[in-house]
Amino acid sequence: MTFRDWLSVSGEKIRNRGFEGVRDIAYDLYTGLWWLTYPFSRGRNVYDRDWDVLVILDACRVDLLRSVTDEYAFLGEIERMESVGSMSKEWMAKTFTDEHAEAVSNTAYITSNVFSDRILSADRFGTLDEVWRYAWDEETDTVLPRPVTDRAIRTARESDPDRLIVHYVQPHHPFVGLDAGFDADPFGPALSDTVVDALRKGRIDFETFWAAYQENLRLVLDEVEILLSNVDAERVAITADHGDALGEWGIYDHPVGCLHPSVRTVPWTTTTATDQRTYEPTTESGESDDAAIRDRLQALGYVG
Repeated sequence: MTFRDWLSVSGEKIRNRGFEGVRDIAYDLYTGLWWLTYPFSRGRNVYDRDWDVLVILDACRVDLLRSVTDEYAFLGEIERMESVGSMSKEWMAKTFTDEHAEAVSNTAYITSNVFSDRILSADRFGTLDEVWRYAWDEETDTVLPRPVTDRAIRTARESDPDRLIVHYVQPHHPFVGLDAGFDADPFGPALSDTVVDALRKGRIDFETFWAAYQENLRLVLDEVEILLSNVDAERVAITADHGDALGEWGIYDHPVGCLHPSVRTVPWTTTTATDQRTYEPTTESGESDDAAIRDRLQALGYVG
């Protein structure tokens, strides 16, 4: 978002929401200050750990993953690790670095995260499969996990890359199945909020939010279970690019540069995978209109 865009949105918030709009602007300024920490390096790069397949659960808190551990046999002990970023584009920029260029060049990265368009260059990877370009689900306004699973299985079987990263959107909002009328279009006439904004403003209670957050996690973990039965890998790590703040330090979501542990600390657990050929993928790769990128960022709560 440019400064001019921000002024325009801020003006709309004040005109349409009055005092609430002023509070929104104050909150935006507060969380925006975390940008000042961006230049400083923190956290541990995933390439400094040992894995063959890396599963990224976008915006997954440590306590969230621990809350469903008993439901999935492949989830072992959930360790804690400090991430290199507090949001996806920071994580991408600080993970796929020149220092790890050789490892990146031998990596197949299957991603449903739209920030790949702005941060990454396909020629640096063995494979860069941007599933969000061709498998966006208009009804839920996100990328559902099945196409990501499909593309990861097909890539593993056909290319057998040295390293495979599978980056799912979930459990990041929007929460599939929570039909509360929330969206992320600040330029629309209603200036609608994301479900995280609704939590911050008390329009949804924490119990309802947490239950939906867990369901979004289960949605993707069911897919991870399919993945683990349809690829071969001695070392599979399951982690997140960042966590999510739910009111800690007055912060909700995951601003760039945020240092709160709920955002910067991510889960890390390991397992194995064996291709038992129990599933055949159907999703084929393709392209989309690049004009949709802004809308898809907004659906995830980002602007510009």
